[in-house]
Amino acid sequence: MKYVVVTGGVVSGLGKGVTASSIGVVLKACGLRVTSIKIDPYLNTDAGTMSPFEHGEVFVLDDGGEVDLDLGNYERFLDVTLTRDNNITTGKIYQSVIDKERRGDYLGKTVQVVPHITDAIQDWIERVATVPVDGSNLSADVCVIELGGVVGDIESSPFVEALRQFQFRVGQDSFCLVHVSLVPVLGATGEQKTKPTQHSVKDLRALGLMPNLLACRSSKQSVKEKLMQFCHVPAEQILNIYDVPNIWHVPLLLRDQKAHLAILKQLNLSFHIDPALEEWTARAELCDSLSVPVKIAMVGKYTGLSDSYLSVIKALVHASLACSRKLCVEWVAATDLENSAKIEQPAVYAAAWETLKNVDGILVPGGFGDRGVQGKILAAKFARENKVPYLGVCLGMQIAVIEFCRTVLKLESADSTEFNVDTPHPCVIFMPEVSKTHMGGTMRLGSRKTYFTTSDCITANLYKLQGHQGSGGAFYVEERHRHRYEVNPDIVGRLEAAGLHFFGKDETGMRMEILELPEHPYFVGVQFHPEFKSRPGKPAPVFLGFIQAASGGLPNAHGHNSGSPACCGNGHSMANGVASETVNGSV
Repeated sequence: MKYVVVTGGVVSGLGKGVTASSIGVVLKACGLRVTSIKIDPYLNTDAGTMSPFEHGEVFVLDDGGEVDLDLGNYERFLDVTLTRDNNITTGKIYQSVIDKERRGDYLGKTVQVVPHITDAIQDWIERVATVPVDGSNLSADVCVIELGGVVGDIESSPFVEALRQFQFRVGQDSFCLVHVSLVPVLGATGEQKTKPTQHSVKDLRALGLMPNLLACRSSKQSVKEKLMQFCHVPAEQILNIYDVPNIWHVPLLLRDQKAHLAILKQLNLSFHIDPALEEWTARAELCDSLSVPVKIAMVGKYTGLSDSYLSVIKALVHASLACSRKLCVEWVAATDLENSAKIEQPAVYAAAWETLKNVDGILVPGGFGDRGVQGKILAAKFARENKVPYLGVCLGMQIAVIEFCRTVLKLESADSTEFNVDTPHPCVIFMPEVSKTHMGGTMRLGSRKTYFTTSDCITANLYKLQGHQGSGGAFYVEERHRHRYEVNPDIVGRLEAAGLHFFGKDETGMRMEILELPEHPYFVGVQFHPEFKSRPGKPAPVFLGFIQAASGGLPNAHGHNSGSPACCGNGHSMANGVASETVNGSV
């Protein structure tokens, strides 16, 4: 097993995750099997209890692991399926060591950071790196490890020491260190400053780690001479990761600068073929060339930080590329749509509604808590009554049910028990099998099966277009979940009698997974999170249908078509959910 470690310097948020993912893409394009590990130095056991404002979205894996959003980058870039153990946190490591100490595994020794914590980190890395992730049951050739935070942080010091020891455990020809650092450009003079990177490399070397490659983040191409002289890294191993139009250019930047050759040489791997990145090139160029916009309103609670909905945005991008549309996301804070905003901030209220009335589609994503719920309900009502394409994900589906109960069934006090425990008309209820007191890992999590009750609906047709067949005569799909509340099965009969139909349910038939409003051009709610399995070239079906409808090209599946492939509304027919003008299915 070979290891590529990616560290960061100067400031966080430089794009280590995208850099690490792109390194994996280039190595995979050389014919290697690649897996990834993300190290997060925080004390939380996982990301499940962290606010999206703190750390961005919580990404959910097939096994139910609630992990850092960078694992979503790895899965999307490398097209792999990772496990919860691919995300290492300080909390996980310390918990495992303390559990061993309580069992007496250390035979009375004093348990210390060195060697017990550092050994636990190294053992964890070696164990997880061998787990197959690409569906082949074969272990990877290379494991790309990203160390979160910045070198020199107090909380990351045990991991830095563990990696220092690890390079000797696995051998120098199995260990390659890539250091991502900032090379700022001063606004007044336009001059690049290498001093921050020099100091960052100095700190790294003082901790016993020597970078084999430098990845310099800057708004323009970096000056290599000073970096080569003061950081002791050869010029051919200094990479310019300058600003690009979209992130799919980053693997191409690495390829063009021969990063793969430097890494393969350091790892003593005899691969001399050029990376096969034709699909990536086509995708990046197509993304740059799109000009016909599709405007989507994102009505949410965490609109102040786009990373809070990172996977949703990526799923929209994948679907928009497949429809040859340029995605334009209009962020609408749900609270700005509420009547209270009309009184307190009339200008903000008017602007929010003006935005909502001038988009091609409305999306209400998942979330927790009651802030902004009334605004989301109003957005769903507007979409339903005005035939605007609507997609509700998780909470967004529950919002659609609440709105329908209040407006169509005339149950004005209908609500979710998450927001009003004493509501006389509970249309969304707490799931009975999870804890009400413990927050972490107690939800309905991970990959679960959703069975279609009919094949004559929009969502079933969308999934069938991507080759989903089910088995044993039952048509089902497997998607990832993360929620505590569900549609009350006692009210389903009344909803369906009034026209809101549930075409997807769990294996018991008691949990509602997919809803549609048949007389609407596209009004779909899903209890699961399809965005977590969306991939470039294989967009999530319900997102693809949503963008198709927002582009004016999705026929209604209920009595108005024969289930044939939909059109994007721009003359490009859809084959397997991908626009026919694309190259080798690259988008």
